[in-house]
Amino acid sequence: MSKVLILEDEDSIRSFIVINLKRNGFEVLEAADGNEALHKLTTVPDIDIALLDVMVPGIDGFEVCRRIRETNERLGIIFLTAKVQEQDKVYALSVGADDHISKPFSPTELIARIQSLLRRVNVHREQSAKVTFQSGPYTLDLISKQFKRNGEAIELTPTEFSLVQYFLEKENTPLSRDLLLDHVWGKEYMGDPKIVDVNIRRLRQKIENNPSDPEFLQTVWGHGYKWKGQGQ
Repeated sequence: MSKVLILEDEDSIRSFIVINLKRNGFEVLEAADGNEALHKLTTVPDIDIALLDVMVPGIDGFEVCRRIRETNERLGIIFLTAKVQEQDKVYALSVGADDHISKPFSPTELIARIQSLLRRVNVHREQSAKVTFQSGPYTLDLISKQFKRNGEAIELTPTEFSLVQYFLEKENTPLSRDLLLDHVWGKEYMGDPKIVDVNIRRLRQKIENNPSDPEFLQTVWGHGYKWKGQGQ
């Protein structure tokens, strides 16, 4: 049974989420403020997904996300944002979130987003003919779930790891934003397609020596992105 933490200070919204998650077979933990959320995340084992509201008492959702990512890149994080707060959506992704969903949302959309992210979080559901990919100084190991540059580990979120894996599987092949959305976020994803671009920028910050002039994760103008392998 997958375990989901909900950080939401409005009782009615939190209860609505809890009821629908439990109906769909999830184990649910609740937090009404940022401090309570961080306490549960550090004391309760094996939490798979965190749903974070932005404006909560004490530590806000953004700071909770930043603190999570300081020690845990494997946890799936979805932000709950107000529809008018476009800047919140972009900022949430920049601080380490995997996805965001705008309020008000339907139970169907919420469950679909969680299940899509779980597929990226759950290492046992990923299958590949290869277990290790090598490209220049980079190595991706699907068994240990590690990504390294010259032997030094680079911490990736579940979404970033899935993106890198797909790029390396399709090395030197231009991949459109729609193709990346379908493969990494799932065909049922109903959010902003710009989530691809935000994650690409975040990946470049982590893996490229010069993110503004990337050597490996390159833009293919008019098409999308590609991973440039050696000899290309």
